Amino acid sequence: MSSPPHLVRGLGWVLVSVLCWVPLFPLAKRALPIVDAFALGSVRYSIGAALFVALLVLLEGRQALRYEGRFLQAALYGVIGITGFNVLVWYGLNFTRPEHAAIIMGIQTPLTALALWWTRGVRPAGFTLACITLAFAGVLLVVTQGDPARAFQGGALLGDLLVFLGALCWVTYTIASARFTSWSPIRFTVLTCLPGAVGLLAANAAALAAGGAVVPTAHALGSIAWQIAYFAVGTVVLGVLGFNFSVKYLGPLNTMLMLNLVPVGVFAIEAALGRSFGAAEIAGAALVIGALVANNLYLRRASARG
Repeated sequence: MSSPPHLVRGLGWVLVSVLCWVPLFPLAKRALPIVDAFALGSVRYSIGAALFVALLVLLEGRQALRYEGRFLQAALYGVIGITGFNVLVWYGLNFTRPEHAAIIMGIQTPLTALALWWTRGVRPAGFTLACITLAFAGVLLVVTQGDPARAFQGGALLGDLLVFLGALCWVTYTIASARFTSWSPIRFTVLTCLPGAVGLLAANAAALAAGGAVVPTAHALGSIAWQIAYFAVGTVVLGVLGFNFSVKYLGPLNTMLMLNLVPVGVFAIEAALGRSFGAAEIAGAALVIGALVANNLYLRRASARG
């Protein structure tokens, strides 16, 4: 359990991430027809990385930009977390709905628990495994809307699968932060973000060469200028920074749990924009969030008894 000061700081930082990330999927879904996923990822992280560097130098000095022999390790996790997440999730959004993507991202909590079991031998309790099973069942309900055949319509299954793989990338990045305890959260963020941004530029170049992407026009970029500013400053700088500080103070599992407020917010935004939801989608979303909340309460009680 976190001490009260760390708990307050952690909750404050994760609230910053939640507020920054709730509008992400609805806005991205509507921006993608104008500027493709590769260009948007490259632009938002190019701007975000430049702002990150300036912030790190201001707070910790130029010496904080040194990797101290850990460049390859930081670059690996930066490419997995930043490049992998953005390419997979943003491209997947072309085929799936914003609220579906948000629910799939919500199961990062059980994915983190399973990853810790696999990498560190920390086996989840039976109750936790049951909650994980229920959460995955809820995701299947949302994705299929109660009819498995619908998952194969319009490429939706491909989009959901890409978002799921992107969630795995972010889980890997989250757990990797424990390997850099000598770095501050902002330093870890910046020194992994830089190679991740380079990876996005490389992915964009590869997609252009393969004919899978196009160079956006100045008019296209200008037509979504405020969205790009939000993507760069809100979702990259404030969102990622808040996330990494929260992981430091609350731990990866508690941070991931709090992020389950994101799909709730996304459903609310889509409803306000006129989107109607089927009973299976609502039931599935409730099952996911309920299972994750129940598991967190169980873990807290077990920790208190210990």
